[in-house]
Amino acid sequence: MKSVKMIALALYVAGFAGAADARIPINQEKHINNTLLQGFIADAIADNCPTMRPRKLRALNELTKLRDYALKQGYTRQEITAFVESKAEKKRGKAEAADWLKARGAAPGKTAAYCEIGKAEIAAKSLIGSLLRVGG
Repeated sequence: MKSVKMIALALYVAGFAGAADARIPINQEKHINNTLLQGFIADAIADNCPTMRPRKLRALNELTKLRDYALKQGYTRQEITAFVESKAEKKRGKAEAADWLKARGAAPGKTAAYCEIGKAEIAAKSLIGSLLRVGG
C-alpha cells in the first residue's frame, strides 16, 4: 500500500512539473503582453504630449497586479524579473507601442496626435487612459 501512495504522489508531482513545462514562455502570454503594451503606449503618449503626465502610482499598482497574475499562472519571480528587465523585451514593447500609435496617426513630431490619442483613451476609461492625466 505504501508503494501505491508513493507512485500516486510521484505521478501527482510529475503532473505539476509537466504542466509547468507546458506553459508558454512569458513573453508570449497574451494578457501579460497586452497589459505591458498598454503601459508602453501610455509612456509614449506622456513622453510626446506636453499636456499629458504619467500616473506613476497607478502604473505601479498595475504592475503589481500583473506580477500577481503572472505568479498565479505559474511563472517564477526570476522569470518575471528577467522578462521585465530584459532590454530586448523593452525594445520590442516600445516598437509595438510605436506601431500602435503610428496606426492611429501619432509619430515623432506629431505632438497633437499623441495628445488627441491620450485624451481619447482617458475619455474611454481604458487602461492606457488610466495611466495618464492631463496637466502638470
